[in-house]
Amino acid sequence: MNSPEYWLRGPVEGIPPLLQPVAHALLQARDEVNAMMAQFPDYLLWERPAGLASPGFHLWHLSGVLDRLFTYSEGKTLSAGQLADLKGEGTPRKGASAAREGLDRFNLQVDNSLQRLKQVAEGELTQARPVGRAKMPSTVIGLLFHAAEHTMRHTGQLLVTVRILGSGDWAGNRRE
Repeated sequence: MNSPEYWLRGPVEGIPPLLQPVAHALLQARDEVNAMMAQFPDYLLWERPAGLASPGFHLWHLSGVLDRLFTYSEGKTLSAGQLADLKGEGTPRKGASAAREGLDRFNLQVDNSLQRLKQVAEGELTQARPVGRAKMPSTVIGLLFHAAEHTMRHTGQLLVTVRILGSGDWAGNRRE
């Protein structure tokens, strides 16, 4: 029997009640990404069927965007390392363990994000937070909600791309 989706499993221990949906989305995304990437071949990781973003991009972007949005929610600016990671999200990584590396990176970032969620006081949720160099206006809860929905958006895009690549029915089809 399959487990119900995370939002139907009850509260995640240690997460403030108003942030439960964020935790549920991140945990659901982690389950889905791990399941879809379990048997995915490394040689297809950077393929872009029909010009779609590659599975590799999605794996690295999922990790990076969570880290960046949580950083902004904490009222901090991005570090040089975070900016370098942003620039490198679409850069192919070679080797037999590239998919595993991307997956491990995502899993670790979900764990880190859940720990960071535990530190958020509900009284801070409506506090203003600037985003990016342009200092676009947001709030703590706005950034955390966006982290959850953006993660699910890319999880869905990754699912479609992985299915297309797995079907072998795409222009540029090659098997190694």
